[in-house]
Amino acid sequence: MPSWSSFQPFIPIGLALGGVFALSGVGMVVLYRATGVLNLAFGAIGALGAMIAWSLINNAGVPSAWAYVIAVLVGGFSTLLYGTIFGPLLAARDPLVKAVATLGFALILLGLMSWLWNNNNITRSITFSTDNSTAFSFSAVSVSWTQVIAFGFGLAVAVGATVFLRVTKVGTAMRALADDREITATLGVPVRRVEAAAWFGSGILAGITGLLLADLDTLDPTTLTFLVIFTVSAALIGRLRSITVTFVAAVVIGVVDNLVTPINSITNYRDMTPFVLAIVALLFFARGRQYSFARGGVR
Repeated sequence: MPSWSSFQPFIPIGLALGGVFALSGVGMVVLYRATGVLNLAFGAIGALGAMIAWSLINNAGVPSAWAYVIAVLVGGFSTLLYGTIFGPLLAARDPLVKAVATLGFALILLGLMSWLWNNNNITRSITFSTDNSTAFSFSAVSVSWTQVIAFGFGLAVAVGATVFLRVTKVGTAMRALADDREITATLGVPVRRVEAAAWFGSGILAGITGLLLADLDTLDPTTLTFLVIFTVSAALIGRLRSITVTFVAAVVIGVVDNLVTPINSITNYRDMTPFVLAIVALLFFARGRQYSFARGGVR
């Protein structure tokens, strides 16, 4: 077993990635509560925005700040477009069908990115100006402002989304849609407009997630697309309802996944972390209850 000093550098990395996973988990949970769609294309949407930002900066000479804004908007509008076209068609379908439909969207985006950025000999990266700016240090480990921002932003979005769902009219309408779409519609709630807001907001968070992961992890379309597994695991632990539990689960997954790295005997199996933690948590929560993939979560 490695010494404690071997684990220390991975703690801030794990917290930062956990914050980003929480950020995307919140977007996934909010969208699910409003539309009943588990968006498995979340990672691919973020990856598309990150790749566009990289191209704008390196090939078109666009200032980094503008490229990042465009990347986030690409995430928002591409998700909104998908929700506008396919959301009404999927509204009455089984939740599993809705999830598979978004998986198809993810594969389409992944294929598009592989076609547009097919030169594997080019090393691509997105680096924020805060990467080398030390926020503070503990022991011999320096924590960058990028890592602090990633974790802090995930926490802020989790708190903001909780407040939004509880105190705003749109948030209340989203919660009502989660309970019963038909009754909510008969009460005069503009269902399409509320669902469009959920799709667009979720896409904005996907765009931000893609940029942060491209900096903290790697700028690779395939890797970014399938990092959604960590997000899905956190959202499932939160039973696709609780933003607080989703946030905590995402942070735990990020930290545990990175703390496994120094242990040579199991480091090759670290990708199993989200699956193992999700299974353990779901078995714990499901004691004496029936877990359902429907919006009700647990019966």
